[in-house]
Amino acid sequence: MYTQRIPTQCSGLFSSRVLPPSASHSLVGRSIAPQALRPACRRSTLKTHAVLEKLEKKSGKRDLPTKGIDYKPKDSDNAVQTDILKKLAYVVGADAHAVSDREAYQGVAFSVRERLIERFNKTQEHWRQKDPKFIYYLSAEFLMGRSLLNTVMNLGLEEEYGQAVKQLGYSLEELVDAEQNAALGNGGLGRLAACFLDSIATLDLPGWGYGIRYKYGMFRQGLDKGFQKEMPDIWLQNGNPWEIARPNISYRVGFYGTVDNFKWTPEEEVVAACYDNPIPGYGTNTVGNLRLWESKPVNEFKLDEFNEGHYVEAVDEKRKAEDISSVLYPNDATEYGKELRLKQQFFFVSASIQDVMARYKETGHKNWKDFPSKACFQMNDTHPTIAVAELMRLLIDQEGLDWEEAWSITTQTLAFTNHTVMPEALEKWPVKVMGKLLPRHMEIIDKIDSIWKDSLKEKVLAQVEKEGKKPKAGAAKPKAVAAEATKTAEKAETAVKATKAEEVEEEEDPVTMALNKYGIICENPWAKGVKLVNMAYLAVVGSKAVNGVAYIHSEIIKETIFKDFYDLTPEKFQNKTNGVTPRRWLAYCNPELASLITETLGSDKWITEAYLLEGLRKHADDKKFQAKWKAVKLAKKEKLAGKIKEITGIEVPTNALYDIQIKRIHEYKRQHLNMFSVISRYLDIKKMSKEQKKEVVPRVVVFGGKAASAYYMAKKMIKLITAVGAVVNNDPDVGDLLKVVFLPDYNVSLAEFIIPGAELSQHISTAGTEASGTSNMKFQMNGCLIIGTMDGANVEIAEETGKENLFVFGVDAKDVPRLREERKDFKDYDPRWVTVMKA
Repeated sequence: MYTQRIPTQCSGLFSSRVLPPSASHSLVGRSIAPQALRPACRRSTLKTHAVLEKLEKKSGKRDLPTKGIDYKPKDSDNAVQTDILKKLAYVVGADAHAVSDREAYQGVAFSVRERLIERFNKTQEHWRQKDPKFIYYLSAEFLMGRSLLNTVMNLGLEEEYGQAVKQLGYSLEELVDAEQNAALGNGGLGRLAACFLDSIATLDLPGWGYGIRYKYGMFRQGLDKGFQKEMPDIWLQNGNPWEIARPNISYRVGFYGTVDNFKWTPEEEVVAACYDNPIPGYGTNTVGNLRLWESKPVNEFKLDEFNEGHYVEAVDEKRKAEDISSVLYPNDATEYGKELRLKQQFFFVSASIQDVMARYKETGHKNWKDFPSKACFQMNDTHPTIAVAELMRLLIDQEGLDWEEAWSITTQTLAFTNHTVMPEALEKWPVKVMGKLLPRHMEIIDKIDSIWKDSLKEKVLAQVEKEGKKPKAGAAKPKAVAAEATKTAEKAETAVKATKAEEVEEEEDPVTMALNKYGIICENPWAKGVKLVNMAYLAVVGSKAVNGVAYIHSEIIKETIFKDFYDLTPEKFQNKTNGVTPRRWLAYCNPELASLITETLGSDKWITEAYLLEGLRKHADDKKFQAKWKAVKLAKKEKLAGKIKEITGIEVPTNALYDIQIKRIHEYKRQHLNMFSVISRYLDIKKMSKEQKKEVVPRVVVFGGKAASAYYMAKKMIKLITAVGAVVNNDPDVGDLLKVVFLPDYNVSLAEFIIPGAELSQHISTAGTEASGTSNMKFQMNGCLIIGTMDGANVEIAEETGKENLFVFGVDAKDVPRLREERKDFKDYDPRWVTVMKA
């Protein structure tokens, strides 16, 4: 057995019983309203000594929390303030005479957390009684952002806590700045996952997220002579008041080893330790959950090795285990890096599925045929798609089901979200790596591939004959080329070499060639004889549904990367356009605009019913409304200008157009194209007379985003931006007519500053390459116009707002292939392009 679940009286989903504070605490501080003195050094001297002294006298000795005490609402005028002071004294352990902003934030956070957990426990008890079908969102990323303000607002506690912290000499905004961003994601993939969890709870749906508790996130981005500098993002150094450690819930996850008669004996094992992060819904008592796993060693420390002077060996197992949950997307340029990435993916998928299966049994279910009616795993991109093989393994090897039963359950329980249109971006693992790290899973994948292609044999044969091609005798039987790879990596290599001659011959057979189009195991087109596992194909074959993330994207994948699969099972494919929560991305990050919208519409129901925003159309020509809108935008631009100066030292004018491009740095997102336009604008301004310059609308161009640590070209793009900015920003001929800014370490909190102040935002990927995008939606909600191609969700935004309200350029996706072909001999370049290239 490779599963370890530590049993308790109420384990699993319903084990999170948090005891209430002692009743004696409610006697304390009812008439006390201390004010904070705020020195410039940002250390706060709170007049809390007397308060805490009085608390001790009134409480007598501190009674321990006891089981069975009910939570009761606190109705005192200053109950929240008293609770915050109590948390500062007894949870944070703050010095009564000098409380830092971080400590004050923690005191408030622990106070809010108590109310959050109360609702969380009630929600889970409700679901336990109802026993509904749950959605489990498997994602390598959850870009959550800061939690304090979002939690306070979603729970409807902003007035209580706003007043309480104000009486203590703070503001919620100041305390929010003391919170570190949860470093659990990088871009749109993780932000989408976070928005889904918010919406699941807000809609009162039974659903959880599952991921990894990364210790260091991806990396903290700095700049060194204009180049990206990567530093560890140690976001957990001060603890995380929003998580609940579950030491009573853990699972073992195995790697390497051997398979003998379908029995896997792992050579290496780690423990998946559990941390829950409650996710509050807006305007409801429902609180969902994000369950994260941290990798820990089975044996923490080898004392005998240490005593013998082998200090490295004594902690080697601990280091290897902790590597798995240390960094988001470790560099996979090395062999160890590749294995670590696959380890990471399998680690959280295995722990998550084991957890769901354990809870299924704990709630009294015995028949696995009913499992699909109680659980659905949504795989967010290809990172969690090893779930197909892992669910099969657990059902067959641990639960004793036969292959057909297990496959039926698996294909009814899993669903797959695809996030790309580029074949090279579909994750593929070398058979050698998969067979070495997960030999039993490679065996299962090999069998899935063989059975899948066998099921298509007659259809493919008929198609070949219809096309007038002559199949070779006996050639229609697909080969299980990776079978030996399930034992060891060396045997996998031997199997590939042994069949190489046969494969060359088979390639000439039309039936075999046709079957290979559907193969989960395929040949590496850049390395002859090297076999790969196509994880996206595995997900398509093993899922009940496959969706794209924007209408154009969903259509493209049906016509390109998954065309052969769509032709076979069109009913599997559907569209689910990405979305964002209007709570965080409008109501909370831009409260001034939110207030104006509520005032204009006469209700704040738009916060959960976004279609009501259409009611603003009839006010578009109202001069008073326009003036209020402009005032809000100016205030947000001033705030953004202050943040830019704080981070970079660059002063930018607020009478300029703020032109923003914030997203992961990548060639297909074309930050370099934006920079070429900046260079062109700069050169034009340089040639202007003083009178001509008076007609120029000033522009501030802002970039933000991280380049993957191994992505050389993306890093060069950052250097291009900073180098051009250094020239433009210091040219007296240009002055304030053009400024170029790169904001390092772009994250959710920085986006919450940038987006409300933006007037133009760039979403300029070549049509047909961006799956969806979500920042375009956030900008639009905050009154910002899009400069963009008809790509991803831009298409649907144009349909909703009117194409005339976007600055559209470029060709449609259907014209791109033709133009690429024509460009091979193209010589008539735009003169502006030629000028920029020579600059």
